[in-house]
Amino acid sequence: MKSRLSRRRFLQATATAATLAPFIGNRLAAAPASPVRKIIPSSGEALSVIGVGTSRTFDIAPGEATQSQLLDVMRAFFDNGGQLIDSSPMYGNAEAVTGELLEALDNTGANVDNLFTATKVWTYGKQEGIEQMQRSMQRLGVERIDLMQIHNLRDWQVQLETLREWKAQGRIRYIGITTSHGRYHNELETILQQQALDFVQFSYNIDNRSAERRLLPIAHERGIATLINRPYQRGSLFRKVKGQPLPSWASEFDCASWGQFFLKYIASHPDVTCIIPATSKVKHMVDNMAAGYGRLPDPELRKRMIEHLESL
Repeated sequence: MKSRLSRRRFLQATATAATLAPFIGNRLAAAPASPVRKIIPSSGEALSVIGVGTSRTFDIAPGEATQSQLLDVMRAFFDNGGQLIDSSPMYGNAEAVTGELLEALDNTGANVDNLFTATKVWTYGKQEGIEQMQRSMQRLGVERIDLMQIHNLRDWQVQLETLREWKAQGRIRYIGITTSHGRYHNELETILQQQALDFVQFSYNIDNRSAERRLLPIAHERGIATLINRPYQRGSLFRKVKGQPLPSWASEFDCASWGQFFLKYIASHPDVTCIIPATSKVKHMVDNMAAGYGRLPDPELRKRMIEHLESL
């Protein structure tokens, strides 16, 4: 498949040519041999720190996915070491579109062997939850889900019982719970402290650091892996830095764009396991994946990143 993007062209507006690594097609050509990986505490399994979300971006009409740029987006994801794809029945056609894309890539010989599927149950009632999860497996085209999460805490006591049953049966590998709403954080904290879970998903970024106070420390104490949504604060971070040059010292942690700046801040937190930015554009996927390579900022640089952003 013909490349649609030169990373040098995409990033030259925010970085000097000396900081840029060339690409071959949509793949990093001058990067370390493998992406940064984080450990899932409950198993010791390593997972690439940059994943992909499908909310809104993958909600297109079924049957159109392989004719859209999403096929190139997904190919770029796997070409650059991506593993975890996060979806939900709440996201319209996203699960079905993801399944269609995975089948198309597999049929063309693309390497999707490291795929880590993550989706959610988002309904009330035990039987309704079972039927919804069965549909998710069919739509994704898999016989086993790597991670099944309870979406936005919905009917979590009932659904958690089923998730444990399915995990014992080998139908799912990990169980988790999610929220993207700060108003649920108190209840989420209580659940994390009382229930045995493998993963928790919540919002966290350089401009919304509330998770650093309680959620990330609890995840650390309880040995729970973390998935991070809304890493760009729904685009508001890019609006904040529009027209601003990337600081020259960003090269100290192999950062060549504002997108990488925001993702590397999150990835550098020791208790972050995987970040799931959503995109429907190849150039953004390539840039996102580049954030998962090279050095990450140390604590001193993290402070400097916050101070710089607040000064703009």
